[in-house]
Amino acid sequence: MFTLTVNASFSAAHFLRDYNGPCETMHGHNFRVEARVSGTELNEIGIVVDFKVIKKLLREVTERLDHKVLDQIPPFDTLNPTAENIARHIFDEVAPRVAEAGARLESVGVWETEGCGVVYTPGE
Repeated sequence: MFTLTVNASFSAAHFLRDYNGPCETMHGHNFRVEARVSGTELNEIGIVVDFKVIKKLLREVTERLDHKVLDQIPPFDTLNPTAENIARHIFDEVAPRVAEAGARLESVGVWETEGCGVVYTPGE
């Protein structure tokens, strides 16, 4: 098994609904996103899938979030834009496209700060 790791980032504002504390008011982050992609077979040149393919797929999703107020765009206009929900959203958007490229998206991590983040790995 081979696991590739690709990082992306975006800047956005959000506020957490039904939260009692400072995060209930609008604030922003420079979010860091990490995708882990796996595969068992290497292609004819010895790679699972080209890094640039995964980078492009991640970028397509993160660009829709970049410099936005997340609470104002779907699905976060109804879904609380927690790091957990952001990670699952990115996973759900990217996973089918990674499969088309012949690999499997294992997890997506989202960090709000250098020291605070979450990793979403779907259950079986």
